[in-house]
Amino acid sequence: MSDARPLDIHGKPYNRTVLVLVLLIGTFCTVLNQTILSTAFPTLMKAFDVSTSAVQWLTTGFLLVNGIMIPISAWLINRFNSKVLYMSAMTVFLIGTIICYIAPTSSFATLLIGRLVQAAGVGISMPILQTIMLTIFPPEKRGTAMGMAGIVIGLAPALGPTLSGWIIDSYNWRVLFGMIIPIVILVLVLASFQMKSVIQLSKPKIDVPSIILSTVGFGSLLYGFSEVGDKGWGDALVLTTLAIGVVVIALFIWRQLTMENPFLELRVFKSPVFTIAAMLSGVTNMAMVGAEMVLPLYIQNIRGESAFHSGLTLLAGSLMMGIMMPITGRIFDKYGAKRLAMTGMFLLMAATAPFIFLTATTPIIYIVVLYAVRMFGISMVMMPVTTSGMNALPMNLISHGTAVNNTFRQVASSIGTAILISVLSSVTKGNMPSTHMVKTLPLAFRDKMIDATLSGYHAAFIVAVIFCVIGFIITFFLSSKKSTINGGAKA
Repeated sequence: MSDARPLDIHGKPYNRTVLVLVLLIGTFCTVLNQTILSTAFPTLMKAFDVSTSAVQWLTTGFLLVNGIMIPISAWLINRFNSKVLYMSAMTVFLIGTIICYIAPTSSFATLLIGRLVQAAGVGISMPILQTIMLTIFPPEKRGTAMGMAGIVIGLAPALGPTLSGWIIDSYNWRVLFGMIIPIVILVLVLASFQMKSVIQLSKPKIDVPSIILSTVGFGSLLYGFSEVGDKGWGDALVLTTLAIGVVVIALFIWRQLTMENPFLELRVFKSPVFTIAAMLSGVTNMAMVGAEMVLPLYIQNIRGESAFHSGLTLLAGSLMMGIMMPITGRIFDKYGAKRLAMTGMFLLMAATAPFIFLTATTPIIYIVVLYAVRMFGISMVMMPVTTSGMNALPMNLISHGTAVNNTFRQVASSIGTAILISVLSSVTKGNMPSTHMVKTLPLAFRDKMIDATLSGYHAAFIVAVIFCVIGFIITFFLSSKKSTINGGAKA
């Protein structure tokens, strides 16, 4: 951190360390919520008397609203005071959390509304964190700064399932929300004193057609991909929503490129460094969701372990990622992104490939170690590559770059999940034994069922490896310069 006290947009000094700490604590709470319910679904289905497809909406709806809000965040960040905007986002998140906490078990709709309100707050708070980190640190220190942000963005969602499993086993589902409320209140109190306005405002005018096109386009696209797992690629609703999403996003892009002052500045893609970084972040996300989604299914369905134990199996990898993020950030500041990303993608590829050969008796320690190596690899790619892309942009495009990058990642994750789930499902179904074996050869039927399920997991991991290979190839196109720094200049 610099010796001279940094100044806000009004020329007043502020404590950068405390500001960053408030941001990190607040965003940790919000991002944790993306995955905290995943192991709580059976409990919530019982408590609210709802089906699997209904309860899934607590995550699907959350990610949908989150994805819709991210493109809008660039306009909000340039339009409103960063202190007011951050506190507003955290207040919205707090209201959503309280709604979830007090939701009566007779009304699942109340719980769902609470989740959607939470997501609206998260969709704004996460881009604010990244934009502020990139604004208050000079380009040569941004790797370290984004590494700290990476602890939150990488570690919180990964800890969610383990924490959720433990709370569900030991306490009541309401504790999942109740424990967050006092922390968010503390963040709001601290933010009222320690948050400063640090982002220069350009006060862009609101463009209602752009907001509508962005909301409908990205909402339809994300919804379509989220439904592929249940309904398959041939479903009329899936195809219709995907088609609407593609057409409306194309209209949104056309409008942004023809406007004098676009709602979301897509000209960030004019920077080859930013474009390659965004592509690599997207592909890495697609590779990452493979293990994060398929491994818990394997541990619970094939090994018969509880949700909590499945979370524990993956905890070492999550902690590895959290520890490594700031370290890889510092290495990036010294050596740049290319060597880090190439090494990281190679490790990700090498540690994903053995999962293709999983059996019903694969030692758990084997899975723990491989998963930890995967997360180690991801920590070498994610934030360094994002930061290198952002460093290539002028300061007035940082908020747009953040919004574009986060949207890109969100869509890539949805596409990756949809592809993997559909491959897993279709291969499993294709290898299922005939039902007449249930009565004639029940033991052989059970064994063949396990084999069919394993075939599905193997196929999903083959696809995940393909994503890794594509990512590894992209790393060769990264700039080998230590850092491409335009940040601070005006476009």
